[in-house]
Amino acid sequence: MRTKNVPMVALLAAGMLAAMSTSPAAAADVLLPHPGPDGLVWVQEQTGDGGVVSAGAWDRLPTVLTVACEGDGSVHATMESQGNQVADLIVDCPVGTTGTGTVSMDPGMVTGSFSIGIDASDDTIRWALTVTQPE
Repeated sequence: MRTKNVPMVALLAAGMLAAMSTSPAAAADVLLPHPGPDGLVWVQEQTGDGGVVSAGAWDRLPTVLTVACEGDGSVHATMESQGNQVADLIVDCPVGTTGTGTVSMDPGMVTGSFSIGIDASDDTIRWALTVTQPE
C-alpha cells in the first residue's frame, strides 16, 4: 500500500462506521427503505452531524441522492465527487413525520469516489440517506 492512500483508507473506514452504526429507534421506524439493487449507499439512520464516503459510482449512469429526516429543524447535505461539489440540498425536518429531499444528477457528474456531508441544525435530528444509480 502506498503512503498517499492511507488518508483515503481512513476516510473509507470512517464512512463505513458512520453507515453501520444505528440508534435503537432505527429498528422501529426506518426513515428511508433499503435502496435495492440500484443502491450505492444506504445510511439507515444517524443523529446529528455526520456523513459518508464511498466509491464505485459509474459515470455513465445518473446519480440520485435522497435525504430524509425527522425532528425540529433541518439538515444540509453536500455531495462531492472527485473534488467537485455536485449537490447541495436542505431538507426541513418536521416533528413526528419524515421530511424528504432528492437531487438527481446527470450521468458523468458523479464518478468513482464521492462523499456526502450532513450538517444537522440540532444534535437530536434523525436522518438517513441513499445514493442510487438507476439503470
